[in-house]
Amino acid sequence: MTSFILSGITVYPVKSLAGISANSWPVTEKGFQHDRKWMIIDKDRQFLSQRKLPQMALIKTALTDQNLILSAPGMEKLPLPLTPIDGQVINSTIWHDQCDARSVSSEADQWLSDFLKQDCRLVYQPDEVIRPVDPRYAQPTDKVAFSDGFPFLIISENSLAALNHEMQLNLPMTRFRPNLVISGCPAYAEDSWREISIGAIDFRLPKPCSRCTVPTIDPETAQTGKEPLVTLNRTRKWQNKVYFGQNALHNQCGLLTIGDAVHIKSTGAKQPPI
Repeated sequence: MTSFILSGITVYPVKSLAGISANSWPVTEKGFQHDRKWMIIDKDRQFLSQRKLPQMALIKTALTDQNLILSAPGMEKLPLPLTPIDGQVINSTIWHDQCDARSVSSEADQWLSDFLKQDCRLVYQPDEVIRPVDPRYAQPTDKVAFSDGFPFLIISENSLAALNHEMQLNLPMTRFRPNLVISGCPAYAEDSWREISIGAIDFRLPKPCSRCTVPTIDPETAQTGKEPLVTLNRTRKWQNKVYFGQNALHNQCGLLTIGDAVHIKSTGAKQPPI
């Protein structure tokens, strides 16, 4: 069948903070290596995101062989070990999931609390902790770190181009926080994909991604606006939710690289059916 091209790879080490673009990245059992391995929680052990604190968008992340590095306007850079010394076990909440996590350090907690002006803690998911994916959409062996629900989010370049045309704007792909961007396919072609391969890795696309307010936040300024939700409500609404992009699960570990061929192995009815 027709092949397209992997044109974008983004890893988000800390849930809801800025991501890292890469030319090549390893895929592990839980998704991209280090993707959403860390998460910020409040005093009630609930996850925090840009939905509640848009200024989280201003915290940049970087990875070296040894460290996760956080940086933000007006703050000293904060290096943190990629393999933290085991901290306190904290049962944390992501939506309806209860997940065991471990604290990182009091220094990290203070740095984030100072910048976000709210008491919070940084936690990480140890490799041995298993968080399964919703069994309605996944196999028993599927695992995920601190993503909302799935290891990968896939969006095509032309879907964003079509949405921007509708809005008469030029919003960047970073607004939508995909892990994988595909070029060469028609707009919203991914709505009908069910099984694809990218390079040597097979993916299942069981569910479209419903969108919240995060894409209305400018990742460079943390200022919020009305788009793209106004236009998505007009063009991509189904059962009182709006959709853009497809959640995905992977069948193998390996390496993904920009330029990898994308093969569509099976298709189905559009999801959402609009």
